[in-house]
Amino acid sequence: MICISVTPSSRTLAPADLLNASRKADLIELCLDSFIKTPEVAALLKMCDKPILISCRRKRDGGNWAGSEEERMQLLRNSIVAGPAFIELDLEIANRVPRFGETKRVISYTSLNRPLGKIDDIFEQCWNAKADVVKVTWPTEDLDAAWPLLAAVSQSRELPVVGQGIGKSGLTFSLLGRRYGSPWIYAALERGMEAYEGQPNVWQLEEDYWWGDINRKTRFLGVIGMGAAENSTVRVLNAAFHELNKPIRCLPLLPGKIDRLPKMLSTLKINGLLIDPHHASDLSGMCRPGDEMAEQTGFMDLAMEGKNGWKGKTTLFDALETVANDVRGDRWANGRVATVFGTGPIAAAAVQYLKNKNGAVSVAAPSDNTAMAAAKKASVRHIPWSAIHATSTDVVILAGAEIRSGVNRGELNPSLIREGMTVVDLTTYPRESAFAEEARARGAHYISPLQVFAQQLKMQFKTLTGLELPETAFERGMGRA
Repeated sequence: MICISVTPSSRTLAPADLLNASRKADLIELCLDSFIKTPEVAALLKMCDKPILISCRRKRDGGNWAGSEEERMQLLRNSIVAGPAFIELDLEIANRVPRFGETKRVISYTSLNRPLGKIDDIFEQCWNAKADVVKVTWPTEDLDAAWPLLAAVSQSRELPVVGQGIGKSGLTFSLLGRRYGSPWIYAALERGMEAYEGQPNVWQLEEDYWWGDINRKTRFLGVIGMGAAENSTVRVLNAAFHELNKPIRCLPLLPGKIDRLPKMLSTLKINGLLIDPHHASDLSGMCRPGDEMAEQTGFMDLAMEGKNGWKGKTTLFDALETVANDVRGDRWANGRVATVFGTGPIAAAAVQYLKNKNGAVSVAAPSDNTAMAAAKKASVRHIPWSAIHATSTDVVILAGAEIRSGVNRGELNPSLIREGMTVVDLTTYPRESAFAEEARARGAHYISPLQVFAQQLKMQFKTLTGLELPETAFERGMGRA
């Protein structure tokens, strides 16, 4: 089930909030802590035909309650009499608010500052407080932080468990909660109405993740990163899996300590990973290189588990070569004078790619010291930022998120781009950046990152599944980007 939280402040507008939520929710959480004036709970319960969960959280628990504790408990007692389907009671007050009628008790424990390592004692206390459902909320910035909460949801217990992750991995936890049979998962009605940072919205769950298809038989493909490439990858591949009727879905992941990741992936039965090119995690400690580029640079954007452990590959530059060959011919980079702008993982891999083409490669970046160190490591030439416009080059690869088009200090003046030059733009991959219009206007050969991305996804999908990526899935996924 999807539980949508509504936090009205006006008694007059609250019915509209409930009605809007009822169109997409299986269960509605009516938060009483934001009301300016005490609401008529019994009247609000009659406003829609969906079951309602009543809550009233203190600020220290993520709510907005500003009154006294005694007033809050009295409001909750009065609300139970009105007969909602569920009432949420924090563990501290649960024994002071008796059970009444058919209303089920959701006993909650919230820690906004840190995750807990062991929570068995919390479950015992909730059991003693006559819980029907246990709810646990805490920070889930990465997979390490989310792991104890996930373990609580995935284990067989006498009481059903609902978890709510706060932070970047909240979506990850929600999808896993669905997979492991959590009674419901929380979602905002739309973007901008999230109860907590990282909370997914119902449209995202439905249209990007096809959450309704997820069950205990679903396998997950891990997608590391939370950037534009990751988001687009998820939309396209989930659309493909749905179209092909495959019980597989993408799961966004933000790893914590890499040495813990293989065990977690094994527990989750994940044997394939896609890595956002802009994500900074180094998986070389977990994966053996599976191709020449991965061996030379450690840059990997696809990993698969086999009998001998994890093996990582690089697909981005194979996709780039396919697209650029179509645009410029198959010798567009061979022996060319080339400049790579940027110093991150993509830039380092781009340098090696061009070196493998016997190019005369240089590196430049707004920070001369950083660029000089990168050039020295790769055994290529460094161009000072102040001298980039005086340098002739055939191929430009814009490979760092720090490379921005403009005329201000630290920005790359697009006048550097000249007619006939080949421009590869990976700064906002897979989207086009401001360099796209400049390159086309100046007569350069602009290699579209969207075309590279499409080719890369086709390669990755084929490698992972042995199937061709449906063109309709790509169009559908990118249409929602």
